[in-house]
Amino acid sequence: MHIRDERPEDVQTIYEITQAAFKPMPYSQGDEQDLINALRADGALAVSLVAERDAEIIGHIAFSRVTIDNQPGNWFVLGPVSVKPGLQSLGIGSALIREGIERIKALKADGCVLLGYPAYYGRFGFAHDPQLTCNSEAHPYFQQLTLRGATPKGDVRYHPAFYA
Repeated sequence: MHIRDERPEDVQTIYEITQAAFKPMPYSQGDEQDLINALRADGALAVSLVAERDAEIIGHIAFSRVTIDNQPGNWFVLGPVSVKPGLQSLGIGSALIREGIERIKALKADGCVLLGYPAYYGRFGFAHDPQLTCNSEAHPYFQQLTLRGATPKGDVRYHPAFYA
């Protein structure tokens, strides 16, 4: 497996993989693939990687910037991350997450947030911090990974495409 930056010719495959990966998920609104396209259209995908095996795209991960208490900084949100159905639970998503974190570190990221299962994302260093909220809510699945400096306190806001 090889992880690389997305290319223009990957857009449709990323859309299809994301749609298929999230379709059976009970927490999904079914619009993750549209979110990625909206972020791309706005130039808001800070990092967009694909996992490729035998010249076939089998996974994708996106990172975009967030603000904390309406102040721009160098924090990112991880997501969505998707793996082609039938290939999930083989470490592809984990590899994408690790590489994505390395890529945002190269961008001098101060940290990263996400909304996801603590048992899964905890192994990458993510943890819940009730002093860092999402849309004014201290959701137990909202987690952060501080990469540089102190963990901020305040309310995290995603790119407007997340609220469309």
